[in-house]
Amino acid sequence: MAKDKEALLPSAIKNKEKRSQVHAKLKHQKKVEKRKKAKAREAAEKKALELGEEPPPKKTPRTIENTREFDETVCKPDDEELFAGNDADEFSSILKQEYIPKVLITTSRFNSTRGPAFISDLLSVIPNAHYYKRGTYDLKKIVEYAKKKDFTSVIVVHTNRREPDALLVIGLPDGPTAHFKLSKLVLRKDIKNHGNPTSHQPELVLTNFTTRLGHRIGRLIQSLFPQDPNFCGRRVVTFHNQRDFIFFRHHRYIFETKEDKESVSKGKEKKDKQATPKEKVIARLQECGPRFTLKLISLQHGTFDTKGGEYEWVHKPEMDTSRRRFFL
Repeated sequence: MAKDKEALLPSAIKNKEKRSQVHAKLKHQKKVEKRKKAKAREAAEKKALELGEEPPPKKTPRTIENTREFDETVCKPDDEELFAGNDADEFSSILKQEYIPKVLITTSRFNSTRGPAFISDLLSVIPNAHYYKRGTYDLKKIVEYAKKKDFTSVIVVHTNRREPDALLVIGLPDGPTAHFKLSKLVLRKDIKNHGNPTSHQPELVLTNFTTRLGHRIGRLIQSLFPQDPNFCGRRVVTFHNQRDFIFFRHHRYIFETKEDKESVSKGKEKKDKQATPKEKVIARLQECGPRFTLKLISLQHGTFDTKGGEYEWVHKPEMDTSRRRFFL
């Protein structure tokens, strides 16, 4: 009977208080078992090193990332066709620094209370970005105006229920147009101990844009920023792609030298107090904000055209069911 009670799952207990107690007990038992296994593994490694043998190989945890299905569209370093296409795509002139990126930022017809605050944060992130009020102008007219004024990109911040929920990035003069869903927005003023960015041109970090589609989206993002960062400003703008979600972060960094306490053992300190500890260089980060997540909804050939436009890629609901296949 006692064994049956212990084996009873928390979900089968109707009493809420008792269910939480059983759940907490099971959680504690799992923690204890995990610690025992970790200690046994460390002891085995230590013993193997003392005997001069090779320690047992570490087990690689099974994750969604390493169980991903093989994708033929993943870019390879020796893909000559891909790099030849880079010289002829829509972003080549900007990425070769023939033109300086100039970005026009506007809103949807119905603006929100958090929209202007988000736009002001974007203006501090993207150099040479300019905000124009939308008014009653049609988006196609705004694109034509931006072409005449030598803008290289247009960003439209779409809002729904007083909250920014989408970004439309239009490359000029010939596209493409990317539609992103915007979520998990945290403005600069809401980030605790946030830093204030300087006017220096930031360094751009793009990670995990490995497929052909991801490579194209990465180049679209690159085209928004100047290709000659000012390293004195110590500003970093990061776009990190993970499972088709693009996480945006904006930081300032600084390098400092600190004493390496691990290099000086406790016994050595007692014998020789005059021993000089080693120094190590560490990097400290301060988030400047904003913080948000993007998900690609569609990529369209040319500039914005909902009726007659051709699409390179469109996200479909059934794509979310497969957790092991990623497209960016």
